[in-house]
Amino acid sequence: MMRVRVPATSANLGPGFDCLGLALGLDLVVTASPSTSDRFRYRGEGALPDDPDNLIHQGFRAVFARVGEAHPSIAFDVENPIPLARGLGSSSAALVAGAALADVMLGEPLGRDGVFQLAAKLEGHPDNVAAAVYGGFTVSAATAEGGYLTDTLPLPAGWNLLFGVPDFELPTAAARAVLPDSYLRRDAVITASRTALWAMAVIKDRPELLRAAARDVLHEPYREPLVPRLTQTRSELQAAGAHAAFLSGAGPTLGVVTDRDHRCACAAILERFVGNGGRVLEPGVGSGYGLLAVTAAPEAP
Repeated sequence: MMRVRVPATSANLGPGFDCLGLALGLDLVVTASPSTSDRFRYRGEGALPDDPDNLIHQGFRAVFARVGEAHPSIAFDVENPIPLARGLGSSSAALVAGAALADVMLGEPLGRDGVFQLAAKLEGHPDNVAAAVYGGFTVSAATAEGGYLTDTLPLPAGWNLLFGVPDFELPTAAARAVLPDSYLRRDAVITASRTALWAMAVIKDRPELLRAAARDVLHEPYREPLVPRLTQTRSELQAAGAHAAFLSGAGPTLGVVTDRDHRCACAAILERFVGNGGRVLEPGVGSGYGLLAVTAAPEAP
């Protein structure tokens, strides 16, 4: 048996559409066991069918296909605290978990970098996957050869993260469907400059730069109608001292960067934003995926 943990992630962080990512201290845990047929046992957020045609199995099979070997039957026992379809990287975590387990089973022919490349291509963009694989704050870019480059930085210690998670799902496909097919040059320039400023804020530990850096014109304005009270809540958070307030991934979760002095006020605003049935998370920064010791066999699926 093998067991892997993979962090939840937040992507975009405002203007960094499909390129900025952040690993969160909230881990998917998957245990792989030999089996006579593919099996999937799920416990945690939401509900998923016990069906072997899931993202973890897809990531697992893709690694075997990449190295040209037939995949064995495998049973996955899943413990998932990551809210589904809320913009916290649940699909990327699943793909990375399956790919990482397969890579280890094969003797790591891909390695961490290869797992990143494969999972990013399966996901279609690298932002969440990069954070899930490497941890911390990540910046990714497509290469001319069709792959991706990424690098990671630690988030400054004094930055407090809050995430307001509403009690409704917003599938990524639906959130992407409202985006336009083309943009003004002005919006492209604003997006590039603010994404670069986000990275500079992390490097220099200057969270005050996020007031400008985290404001997006590329996707959030088009998604605001899908997330009730988003505009009002963002204004309230900024007035309460938040450095940044942004949709986490495609939403509907609202991410906040603040400091200790303003954390409680921002959390109270997020509580009103999520309403009954929602929740406010304070996960901290996560590290990239890692293997865990297996102390006991899971119950049979």
